[in-house]
Amino acid sequence: MFAQSNDPVGLGHVASMARPGGNITGFTFIDLSLIGKWLQFLADIAPAVTRCALLFNPDTTPYYLPYLSSIDASPSSPLELKGAPVRSAAELEGVIQTIARDGNGSLISPAGPFNVVHSRRIAQLAEQLRLPAISIYSQFAADGGLMAYGPDTRDIFRRSAHYVDRILRGESPADLPVQAPTKYIFSINLKVARMFGLNAPPLLVSLADEVIE
Repeated sequence: MFAQSNDPVGLGHVASMARPGGNITGFTFIDLSLIGKWLQFLADIAPAVTRCALLFNPDTTPYYLPYLSSIDASPSSPLELKGAPVRSAAELEGVIQTIARDGNGSLISPAGPFNVVHSRRIAQLAEQLRLPAISIYSQFAADGGLMAYGPDTRDIFRRSAHYVDRILRGESPADLPVQAPTKYIFSINLKVARMFGLNAPPLLVSLADEVIE
């Protein structure tokens, strides 16, 4: 059984979310529709921002590529979204500096092995360069990023334990649908917002589970 898989169908682990069909099932971590939510949060807190870069490693998270291709033609996005591929730690600083230097930009750090390993460094660079940024990982805001919004991992593991119990009692993984997160945590670092000269809308602050002063 898996927990926090990012693309179980695309990776070939299951036949479909509703009917896994094999000997494995579990819980996903990211729904690509989250990207639209992140874009809206950035637009709400930083109204001058017009563009956003999605930072990802295409070798380990290739599923962002088709999403980026599809959103190019979408008029509903609050910000222009482009990919910012990065394959190594050595490239990271230069990529983020370029995003910040272009002006009116922002950054999304989504789920992925590269991003979780380098999450603190990404947050620190965004803070140093006054770059509005949001991540799926809640620690990101505590490390100097502007915001974080993502699934409650503790809830995912609690639900995973229930599935393990059902399988041990004889149910087949093939009959247990893959489930998406149902609980999310939203964090805002108001100290960073003030440093950037941003006024967080009261409604946005009221939605936050964690406000860092």
